[in-house]
Amino acid sequence: MTDLHVLNVFTDEQGRLGNPVGVVLDGASWPEAARQELATRLGYSETVFIDDVEQASLQLFTPACEVRFAGHPLVGVSFLLARLTGRQPDVLRPIRLTDPVPTFTEQGATWVRGSVADGPAWRHEQLDTPAQVQALDPPDLAAEPPSDERWRRTQCWAWQDKPAGRVRARVFAADFGVLEDEACGTASMLLATRVGRAITVLHGRGSVINARPVPAHPGLAEVGGEVADLGTRVVQLPAVSEIP
Repeated sequence: MTDLHVLNVFTDEQGRLGNPVGVVLDGASWPEAARQELATRLGYSETVFIDDVEQASLQLFTPACEVRFAGHPLVGVSFLLARLTGRQPDVLRPIRLTDPVPTFTEQGATWVRGSVADGPAWRHEQLDTPAQVQALDPPDLAAEPPSDERWRRTQCWAWQDKPAGRVRARVFAADFGVLEDEACGTASMLLATRVGRAITVLHGRGSVINARPVPAHPGLAEVGGEVADLGTRVVQLPAVSEIP
């Protein structure tokens, strides 16, 4: 048995909505095959296994596969480690990356900085109005894997208020085992670099993501937002015979 910490990342100003992430602090006790099994069973867009709390070394899994870098779980982990240790970590260390990921707080929000090339290769589809984004109706993943690229790994978006940098967006991520990602950090980081400015993204049902390029370092971007702690639940490590 182990405790799974559950956080909502990129909540709105009232602490509502956000994208859930599960965090296992004693990840070192979980074989890699068991990590993927748990991530698939939980169904969160990402589940994080921390192998060393002091070093902040960790591994990231979607329900379908491991990923090297992801915005919303890293923001959540940074927030959680600050709470548990009493100090804000300077960096996080996803084990599939060569360089650590800087992290910091700004005006109460938690941020991470990373290379957009380390995240998934998201497509972007710009629509004319926020209403068109809202009206998108993805197929049921359980019925049949979608062939349309829009539903596989795409952030569909529209300007809500272009002068103010406000965006309405939704992400569809069938390739990662998720019908719709409530609040996707890496897709929003990539969008910020493509439009070349800081943006505030009203994402999914109404989660809030802040993303911005780093002008002095092309290819780098930052993503940040509010996090809510939903507490812990107990999960069980599968027996060796149950691990695929």
